[in-house]
Amino acid sequence: MEKNMGTIDRLIRLTIAAVLILLIVLKVLTGIWMIVAALVAIVFIVTSMLGFCPLYKLIGISTSKD
Repeated sequence: MEKNMGTIDRLIRLTIAAVLILLIVLKVLTGIWMIVAALVAIVFIVTSMLGFCPLYKLIGISTSKD
């Protein structure tokens, strides 16, 4: 699995995930929106930690400097 995400991309995803989690904890998002936000946050966290995005691979994008 070749890394295709740069540092800035990873930080942006982690920031968005943190905001989504905060909105869930503060109960701003409820119901189906809470579930969607949680799933997006999980995907963003996992892809950020791995440095690999399957969607980027599929469409041939890389924000990595390597």
